[in-house]
Amino acid sequence: MRTLRNKSALVTGAAAGIGRAIALQLAHEGVDLFLLDIDQAGLVDVVSAVRRKGVDAIGRRCDVSEPSQITTSVAHILDRWGGVDLLVNNAGITYYGQTAEMTAEHCERLLAINLHAPIHFTRELLPTLLQRPEAHVLNIASFYGLIGTRRLAAYTASKFGLVGFSESLRAEYGRAGLGVTALCPGFVDTHLFATAPLGTDRQQQKQPPRWMLTTPEKIAKRAIKAIYRNQAQVVMQSYAKLACLGKRFFPGLLDWANHLSRNRAKHQPVAQQPVVRAKPMDERRRAA
Repeated sequence: MRTLRNKSALVTGAAAGIGRAIALQLAHEGVDLFLLDIDQAGLVDVVSAVRRKGVDAIGRRCDVSEPSQITTSVAHILDRWGGVDLLVNNAGITYYGQTAEMTAEHCERLLAINLHAPIHFTRELLPTLLQRPEAHVLNIASFYGLIGTRRLAAYTASKFGLVGFSESLRAEYGRAGLGVTALCPGFVDTHLFATAPLGTDRQQQKQPPRWMLTTPEKIAKRAIKAIYRNQAQVVMQSYAKLACLGKRFFPGLLDWANHLSRNRAKHQPVAQQPVVRAKPMDERRRAA
């Protein structure tokens, strides 16, 4: 995009964290905002903060894990504004623990929010996005969408899918003028891990070291730059870039490291069924 001023944007997960920071940064750029979140109180607060920057803002409660609510929200913005110039798919949740300990319900919800919702929003808004002289889709992925790791299998799968969706969407509609960016930050100082359910193998929340964290505001500023430049993929933080380069040029190194550092504690033996011994032939004859 050459300019963002006087454009309109839809941002999911806008009540806190990266979504809130992106909303405020877009407002600073002069963008009118349609903000969605399941947190009603947080949504009211961010709408007020955005309006104080002199732009129009609409807040709507939406559980993006429900396709019907996505459709209703899209219909609402189409009725009010006729569409948007920018779609920011930011809403996301995680889970930390062994995959076998993850409930089916949370697995389905995680995939619905992190992967299915961005696809649904994009699919339903795509006809109007393509009608705009400049339009852009920003998908907030993760460097875990480029590198697999332990205890985050479902989250990693959803982000790998989002990166792949972004790449395919860009290939399909780039010539039509649609910009698409997959933003892949490392760890961010939000409540993503603090609010995540844990497997039974975990006693407390896993928090990244402070030195690995960046702020939502830095993510938001980098996101705006990526939109202006129409960058296909952005990896943030030096350790995330190093890990991605390591996987690309030394693909077996990460796999070796994961196996080297695996938990070597002995697993509990599988419970065995009681052994039924056959009776001697003469005893079976007497029983008959």
